[in-house]
Amino acid sequence: MKLNYAYKKHRLSPLKKALTIALLGISTITIAQSNEEEKDTNKEESNQAIEEIIVTARRREESLQEIPLAITVYSGEALEEQGVIDITELTKSAPNVNLEVSRATSSTLTAHIRGIGQQDPVAGFEGGVGIYVDDVYLARPQGAVFDVYDVERIEVLRGPQGTLYGKNTIGGAIKYVTKALSDEPEGTFKISLGSFNQIDLLAKGSGALSDNFRIGGSIASFQRDGFGKNLFTGGEHYDKDVVAARVSFEWDVSDSTLVKFSADYSDDNSAPKSGHRLIPGGLNGDPVLDNVFDTRAGIETIDSSRAGLNQNVTQGGVTLSIISDINDSWTFKSITSKRKDDSESLIDFDSLPSNDFDAPVIYENEQFSQEFQLTYSGDRSDGVVGLYYLDANAFDAFDVVLGNLAPPLGITAFTLGDYDTETTAIYADFSFVINEQWQFSIGGRYTRDERSVLVQRETFLGLGSPFFNNADAVSITVPLEGLVPTFRGSRTDSAFTSRASISYSPVDEHNFYATYSEGFKGGGFDPRGAYQFPDVQKGFNPEEVASFELGAKSLWNDGAISTNIALFFMDFTDIQIPGSIAIDTDGDGVDDSFAGTTTNAGEADIWGLEFESTAHLSDSLSANVSIGYINAEYVEWLVNGVDVSDDRVFQNTPEWTASFGLRNEWDMNLFGNAGSLVWLGSVSYQDDVFQFEIPEPLLDQKAYSLVDMSLVWSSADSKYQLGLHGKNLGDKEYKVASYNFPTLGVEGVQSAFYGSPRQIIGSFSVNF
Repeated sequence: MKLNYAYKKHRLSPLKKALTIALLGISTITIAQSNEEEKDTNKEESNQAIEEIIVTARRREESLQEIPLAITVYSGEALEEQGVIDITELTKSAPNVNLEVSRATSSTLTAHIRGIGQQDPVAGFEGGVGIYVDDVYLARPQGAVFDVYDVERIEVLRGPQGTLYGKNTIGGAIKYVTKALSDEPEGTFKISLGSFNQIDLLAKGSGALSDNFRIGGSIASFQRDGFGKNLFTGGEHYDKDVVAARVSFEWDVSDSTLVKFSADYSDDNSAPKSGHRLIPGGLNGDPVLDNVFDTRAGIETIDSSRAGLNQNVTQGGVTLSIISDINDSWTFKSITSKRKDDSESLIDFDSLPSNDFDAPVIYENEQFSQEFQLTYSGDRSDGVVGLYYLDANAFDAFDVVLGNLAPPLGITAFTLGDYDTETTAIYADFSFVINEQWQFSIGGRYTRDERSVLVQRETFLGLGSPFFNNADAVSITVPLEGLVPTFRGSRTDSAFTSRASISYSPVDEHNFYATYSEGFKGGGFDPRGAYQFPDVQKGFNPEEVASFELGAKSLWNDGAISTNIALFFMDFTDIQIPGSIAIDTDGDGVDDSFAGTTTNAGEADIWGLEFESTAHLSDSLSANVSIGYINAEYVEWLVNGVDVSDDRVFQNTPEWTASFGLRNEWDMNLFGNAGSLVWLGSVSYQDDVFQFEIPEPLLDQKAYSLVDMSLVWSSADSKYQLGLHGKNLGDKEYKVASYNFPTLGVEGVQSAFYGSPRQIIGSFSVNF
């Protein structure tokens, strides 16, 4: 472990920073509390108790402080008050959670929780973090970077989830809950103007058409110029061009039965996004650009007309839910959903005008899911029993155009993958009240995953393949048995996973728990794999995790302070590591193709600590603190029989995360019923991040902090609201993803994608 030891030695400074943030927040809470008590111990007690947060993480309404799960909850009101733009901003305050926009995209999500996730959005590859919209699991990450515009709350669950949800997730879950419809007519119009010519528009409303029928809808447009420019084409770079809509209705069929329907759609026409080159061009020595958001990528002019593609991501779906009370104790629920997304993407790996390493890509995903639930609520027990079915297809096709090889024709490596997944599961989870202090819960799940794949690979002379409209391409692939090399594979994996927890509450204000849970993710095949190699044809095996968690959830000072602490240990085995490599297909010593490579690392040990606290310091002032620490180490990773675990690290998993925020609200009624004014300020810290399993100092991101502030005025009747929001006020440059292909093409590729720069946004909304 020499590498890890040396690494930790120079990380003492970031660790001190994280502890300083935490101690500052805790000290502020303690000092403010003491000062308030010393001011007047005899004065009438003020109402500073923290409002109870109700969640449905366990498929039933419960207080956040009572459930034996590590969970962070964001209300829609709080997200709006902070000016949260999209779901990736939750990274700033949720401990040991890393949500990022995937490389070369504007709306695909890369999610990691407690070190478990998926770096590369490979078609058909199951993510380690589950994304749910109103109880519907999203099988693919395309379009999952949701803009926050019609949400009641977002729940972030850490650790394996399987006995409570239709689709098992091995690392955690993010649950997006939309707002319920209103019986009374209501609506909102909001406009936001900001840096880089940002113009966001939102209109939403709902109401009852009759005593038993309610309808609602929303439509939004998110527009912004690029953070940078494409210096070759003159176009925008890192811009935003998204429209989204949602419509829903609720029908009270009877006193005991409710039918809910929703449909949503989004269309992302943002420009192609290319990485910032960190090395000069290998062919002409093109220099590294000063602005990390600028590019000289030329794929739009070279490839789009030939391939017939335009950068675009559309996604949407419909959901029908039926909820029926069988009797006072049992409720039946059916959730039926169908979703689809389509992506056309133009990826310029080399980020230069030439077609040295370009890739037009098509992704098409479809899914159908059906879930049946029976929930029970009794005097001393609660529980859920569920059946789940998922039928999903993921299709992708892409060219890897290497225009400077085999001049003047160039070489194109074409790959097509067609991936089917069928998942069936039965699960149950029940909680029992032993007495006033003790509760016990137990759950189990049986999962069966069936996967089949068709992968076609072919190499052509020419700039593009016939699939992407290059009729002049000449195949130079050696046929196998007279056919184009095509691989068909299938496998079935199944597992039983369990969960058990025990809670002890000596008094109402304190809840201590211990939870054991298991996670399982089925095996499969890499749809980009080079299946001429026998080892690749075997596919990859399922991965499993066993997690043990100790937690304490407490309220202090008559409910004015809450603290949630979780200590977790995980044994992670057969870890699926998706990646991509350059390969030499003809043995001439020159890499001339690209292939996916998904391997199973043997075993890893993960343990960590999470601390979250909210404190009402006075009637107007409150504070929030979060700290996350994680120690994730591979203990076995065999490559050709050699254990290389000492040289591997966990990607997208900072050792320390921390945040500290203050909120102060002033009553403006002293100035003539003028409403209220809220100020919010926060600083978030993230430790060093590795982009890949092998450290690469040029690509990895050093520790950094971000500062945000908001000022929000609301009228006394809550009809009008004005907001001013500052994001990344220090204008910090920080990497969120990267490419590393130094030997593919002649220019060399080591490039990075960056998080958003400083933005100032003003908003105005009217409620009616």
